[in-house]
Amino acid sequence: MNKNEMKKKACQCVDDLQSLIYGIADYLHEHPEIGTQEVLASAYLRNILEKYHFTVTDLVPEAFPTAFHATFGHGACQMAFLAEYDALPGLGHACGHNLIAAMSVGAAIAFSNVCGEAATVHVFGCPAEETEGSKIYMSDHGVFDDIDAAVIIHPGSDKTQIGGTSYATHPMEFTFLGKAAHVADPCYHGINALDALVDFYGKLKNYDKQLKERHIIGTIITDGGTAPNIIPDKAVMKATIRALDADFLEKTMLPQIRRMAQDVSAAHGTTLDMYHYEPLFRNMVNDARLDVYFADAFSELYEEFGIKDDEHAEGSTDVGDVSHITRVSQPEICIGCDIAAHTPAFAVAAGSTYGKMQALTGAKAMAMVGIDVMTETERTNHGQH
Repeated sequence: MNKNEMKKKACQCVDDLQSLIYGIADYLHEHPEIGTQEVLASAYLRNILEKYHFTVTDLVPEAFPTAFHATFGHGACQMAFLAEYDALPGLGHACGHNLIAAMSVGAAIAFSNVCGEAATVHVFGCPAEETEGSKIYMSDHGVFDDIDAAVIIHPGSDKTQIGGTSYATHPMEFTFLGKAAHVADPCYHGINALDALVDFYGKLKNYDKQLKERHIIGTIITDGGTAPNIIPDKAVMKATIRALDADFLEKTMLPQIRRMAQDVSAAHGTTLDMYHYEPLFRNMVNDARLDVYFADAFSELYEEFGIKDDEHAEGSTDVGDVSHITRVSQPEICIGCDIAAHTPAFAVAAGSTYGKMQALTGAKAMAMVGIDVMTETERTNHGQH
């Protein structure tokens, strides 16, 4: 078969898998599990892949017991499909990860059906994208080092989109510790940890306004004392700190913010504790050639799409960490209009008939891109962006 014939066969295979793909989407939607607790989802997906002759093994069980790695074939091309399946607390699949799993598993099975001996097909079951970011741990531990390309499609709103980026983010918690005292004590005034935190908050807001590079700083105070007549001996703030470039975030923003917090703490006589309560999510680097493959695939499938500017970013994802290891593309596929992710309306769309129909289109596009990668005459060295 030539490439076009393989793509037609893969698309027909996806159509033949419609009940399976819909079934994955429905099962996960009806049994939402938050990050690291996706026991049912992981077992369900493993069982399906085993039935289609994939070899399924545990993946990084020391950190994420609900992760898995499924492989098919032994060809030279190492093609990966990334599956996510965690839900949101209280909102279910309001980010559409049930559809991500359905698309990636469906695409992998269809691709395995046509790749013959030319490829090794990988499905990586990736828990906790919404929280701890299992793909960060996987990237740091060499899971994707030998992969030629990895693809994933995220549900989106209004119009299917290709390209763009994501913010690198490394959230921090700042804890100022002082000494408690009664506000009316005429002799002992304590050390006001809240004053230190408020001072730091103000300086951080000024710093936020002065930065010229694209960034985001969001803050909440989670502890400011226990009673108004007691000088607070503890004050805590959580901050999400983001930039378009991971190096700028790690080498410029965070050192400057840490130093600012230390100076404020010293001026107030408090002690200070700082720690990252989530790992570093690196910025997304969509591979230009893979983006072109997706554009070709969506065109062949009559799926209208737009192209995002290279610096268009709306959030953060642990897929970004994978993109710093190997070639990655993560388009968004429309599952509804006038809806926003992480809302009840998006959860409804993720369980809708239209959402599942779009999952078929997404699975076809990913399988087609896999065929493009497999048939490349000149393999791009992975890990170079």
